[in-house]
Amino acid sequence: MIVVTGAIGNVGGRLVALLAAAGERVTAVSRRDTEPPQGVRQVRADLGDPAGLKEAFDGADALFLLVAGEAPQAVVEAARAGGIRRVVLLSSQGAGTRPEFYRHPAAFEDAVRRSGLEWTILRPGGFHSNAYAWAESIRGGRTAAAPFGDIGLPTVDPADIAEVAAAVLREDGHTGRVYELTGPAPTTPRERAAAIGAALGEPVRFAEQTREEARAQMLGFMPERVAEGTLAILGEPLAAEQRVSPDVERVLGRAPRSFADWAVRNVAAFR
Repeated sequence: MIVVTGAIGNVGGRLVALLAAAGERVTAVSRRDTEPPQGVRQVRADLGDPAGLKEAFDGADALFLLVAGEAPQAVVEAARAGGIRRVVLLSSQGAGTRPEFYRHPAAFEDAVRRSGLEWTILRPGGFHSNAYAWAESIRGGRTAAAPFGDIGLPTVDPADIAEVAAAVLREDGHTGRVYELTGPAPTTPRERAAAIGAALGEPVRFAEQTREEARAQMLGFMPERVAEGTLAILGEPLAAEQRVSPDVERVLGRAPRSFADWAVRNVAAFR
């Protein structure tokens, strides 16, 4: 049995479907009820309440774990008590490049490494799907706003993250590995807006925000420390944050999907 936390998210939802299609027994864990694929067991639970995870973990042998809640050690202990022997953690590139800002994923990584379980850590950078933040402004006025319009980063498709996670959960040979997950090439915010416009068949205007405008917007949905770390990556990326990683291709045997491909597949969100 494989337990997938965050089972209705951009990565988790795709992962549940992939595992179910491959014939795996899956428990989908989320904070609210949803309609899982046929044959998938659903458990409503919250990583912020490790004691409430017993039902989800009992009888399972593998776990896909999100960074959520404030007690990573307790979550890992609950997993071990339930019989889980393999854990795949969806962390963040920032845990490696800027741990002073990304303390939360770094704490989960530390708990997983010390758990005594077989572990693999996935460290994606930015997601292609972060562009959903533009959906309303593109639908309403064909405009996309972001800071640092001409600084490129190799964002990654959530579908690729899910496929890597499925492979790591089902195959041997990944224990003790840290995989950095990126797209095939850096793209700038301006280029990503243009790619959405190309998918729509009409131009999308790019409006460059100031750092302070972007910071004020970010503080509406993330802690100040994470906002500062994110702005640092977006505006003054380290070489490691702009590097295209070979790890998606190493695990899947194919190149990662481009942002333009993601935009075509998800264009309905911007119409």
